[in-house]
Amino acid sequence: MQQTLATAFERSGVGLHSGQPVRVRVCPAPPNAGRYWVRTDLPEAMPIAATIDRVTQTQLSTELGQGAARVRTVEHLLAALSSLGVDNARIEVDGPEVPLLEGSALGWVEAIQSAQIAPQPAPRRTRLPLSTPLHVQAGDSFVSAFPARQPRFTCGIDFDLPAIGNQWHSWSPADGPEQFATEIAPARTFGLADQIEQLRQQGLIRGGSLDNALVCGPQGWLNPPLRFANEPARHKLLDLVGDMSLLGTFLSVHVIAYKASHTLHVQLAQQLAQACPDLKPSGDFRDSEKTFLETSGKAV
Repeated sequence: MQQTLATAFERSGVGLHSGQPVRVRVCPAPPNAGRYWVRTDLPEAMPIAATIDRVTQTQLSTELGQGAARVRTVEHLLAALSSLGVDNARIEVDGPEVPLLEGSALGWVEAIQSAQIAPQPAPRRTRLPLSTPLHVQAGDSFVSAFPARQPRFTCGIDFDLPAIGNQWHSWSPADGPEQFATEIAPARTFGLADQIEQLRQQGLIRGGSLDNALVCGPQGWLNPPLRFANEPARHKLLDLVGDMSLLGTFLSVHVIAYKASHTLHVQLAQQLAQACPDLKPSGDFRDSEKTFLETSGKAV
C-alpha cells in the first residue's frame, strides 16, 4: 500500500551550485499524488511533479521544472523519500535548489524517521515488467538495466587518483530502509581538487565547501576521515537511486552504472518509462490534495 509522512518537517541550508540559503518543508500528501515540489517563492508557479518527464537539465545534479519554475539538486531528498517508502509528499522549497546539508542524504533520512511514516488506503503504483535489457553509453561510461526478481542498484567508479581508484557498491530496496539509512544515506558528495576553480568559473558548486563535500587531490583526501572505505561509490549509488525514483516506483530490474552521470541515469530512466508503462497512472495532485485536506483536516 502507499505511504506518506505522518507529520511535516523542515530543513534549511545552502544549495550546492547556487550557494543560496534555502528552506525546505516536506508535508504529507494524498494517495496517488506522488512526490512533487512547490516553489513557495513563486506563488503563481505550477507544482513540479518528481517524474522523469519533468527533468530539465542534468549538469552535476538533476533539475526538475514546470513552466518557468525550476528545482535543482533534487536527487538526495528523493532518494531518501523513495527508499524509506514515502510514495506521496508535497515538498515546499523557497528557492531554486535543494539544500545540500552536509553533503549526504543522512539529514533527510533522520528527518523522515522523526516525522514517521503513515500508511494510506491505496495500492502502490506498478509498472509492466522489463522484458529485455536496456543500455545507454557515452564512451566507456554506461548504465544498463536487466530484468530481475527484485530491484537492485550497483554502481562502479574509476578515478586515476590513488585515494579513490576503482570502487563498487550494490544495494537492493528489498534489504529494507534501515540498510539504506545506515549504508547508503551517510555517503557524502565528493569532488576533485583540480576541478574546483574551473567549475566555479562556470557558475557551479558556489555553495560547496569542506564542510559539505569530500575533496580529493593527488596526495589524498583534503578533509578525512571517510565514513566508508568506498564512500564515493556509495554516494554515486545514492545519486542513481534518486534519479531512478523519478519513475515513481522501484522496478524489478538490476540497474548497473559504471562511471555514469546524472545524464546517463536520466536517459536510462526515460527508456525504462517507455519500456515499462505505468499500470496505475498517478492522479492530479491538485485535485487529490483538495480531497485529502477536506477529508483529513490536515494542513500543508
